[in-house]
Amino acid sequence: MDWKIELIFVPVTDVDRAKEFYVDKVGFTLDHDQTPFEGLRFVQLTPPGSACSIAFGTGLGVQLEPGQQNTIQVVVPDAAEARAHLLANGVEASEVDPQAWGNFVTFADPDGNTWTLQELPKRD
Repeated sequence: MDWKIELIFVPVTDVDRAKEFYVDKVGFTLDHDQTPFEGLRFVQLTPPGSACSIAFGTGLGVQLEPGQQNTIQVVVPDAAEARAHLLANGVEASEVDPQAWGNFVTFADPDGNTWTLQELPKRD
């Protein structure tokens, strides 16, 4: 039996601002932006090439406060290239941090939710 993580909720204070940040600046694909009824809005975005999406909105019952999501790690083919992409789109990003287990870059969304990008080490 396969278990696949396919959706992670990210708490935000302003849905439109978060949507613009993730789509226009970071480059995620907008999958859904639905308001099935008053008080419920569901926005789902997917990073390029990812099988796992993120979601945010209103009325979703997410228990985290905006800015508290700091556990998402995304694997990228090239940390320096990912950092350059973020910087070119006006997103502040850390310097590349080389470690034995990969190269890392971090950035935060407008609410302070932080992301870690990891370039895996080359394997023989």
